Amino acid sequence: MAVVVWFSNLRTGSTSLLDKVTRLLKNAGLKRAVAPGDLVAVKLHFGETGNMAYIRPPFVRRAVDMVKDYGGRPFLTDANTLYVGTRQNSVEHMETAIRNGFDYAVVGAPLIIADGLTGKDYVKVPVPGKHFREVNIGSAAYHADAMVVMSHFKCHELTGFGGAIKNIGMGLGSRSGKQQMHSDVLPEVKDEKCTGCAKCKEWCPADAIEMQPWEGNKKGLKAYILDKKCWGCGECAVTCQFDAVRINWRTTPEAAQEKMAEYALGAVQGKTEKVVYISFVMNVSPDCDCFGHNDHPIVQDIGILASLDPVALDTACYDLVNSQPALIGSVIEGCHTGEDKFQMVHPGINPLTQLEHSEKIGLGMMQYELRQI
Repeated sequence: MAVVVWFSNLRTGSTSLLDKVTRLLKNAGLKRAVAPGDLVAVKLHFGETGNMAYIRPPFVRRAVDMVKDYGGRPFLTDANTLYVGTRQNSVEHMETAIRNGFDYAVVGAPLIIADGLTGKDYVKVPVPGKHFREVNIGSAAYHADAMVVMSHFKCHELTGFGGAIKNIGMGLGSRSGKQQMHSDVLPEVKDEKCTGCAKCKEWCPADAIEMQPWEGNKKGLKAYILDKKCWGCGECAVTCQFDAVRINWRTTPEAAQEKMAEYALGAVQGKTEKVVYISFVMNVSPDCDCFGHNDHPIVQDIGILASLDPVALDTACYDLVNSQPALIGSVIEGCHTGEDKFQMVHPGINPLTQLEHSEKIGLGMMQYELRQI
């Protein structure tokens, strides 16, 4: 049995792309997903400062207006980043979002960062995963009644591509959750940067940090991580304000994709038939929108797709990109129709891993039926 994925190309005629977004969301079932009074999280990526490939704010405004028409109360959301950039805490995150056009006057909805001021505001959600039994999901998204997931489909340097699964998995995982997804290696303390403040010890849920004598700072103490107790949750790394806890970005692309899928499953727990996904296969850049720049797209702009199933939706987007020849001037210029563009951009990464694992754990199914509007 195939899942329906609705598709619109970018030809407009006498209509507009905004009207096509309306039709896609209607066909995908937004009205059934949103009940009067529902708090509705509109999940998107606000774009890093300097990156211009993120979804245009007028598209988001159209989704917001539709949610309001159905009686919902929408808010725009994303979780803070783990890496150092312009979105690692709520203050900078919201400033970046507004700078990139996601102001209330433009989009018609407030901005609420899902995991709070510094990434500590999350809910532990049980999942039947291969890597996790529970995942840390930003509380604002978890407590929302429904969700509209608006994704920019593009390449990604760790997962091959980033679409709906990455948007809710990596995107709604708290900062400590992002550490779990990015690393299989336990954190380490950089002695020369540790001030002995002991905040990491305070936040450690495993009681795996000791303060030991050390003459390298004024307090005469340094943090020491007990490997036998540490389970790698990442709380110490995201708590330290002095960059003293080294984030180990060491994992395999396969493990990262599987972990991301399990986080995606946790992000939609309790929202059966209350999540609608819409993806924009436009400006298909070679890397993630988390970079402060975006390179020449690898293929021409293809269209917009919507579905109730994130796995079917990502599979359809993946297939559509691979059905195109690479653009002249792109990093994979000369790549032909039918070749895997994502593996050409990032060799050694099999993007099908995230789709196959998502299907295996029950997030959705890869088999789809593409219906054009």
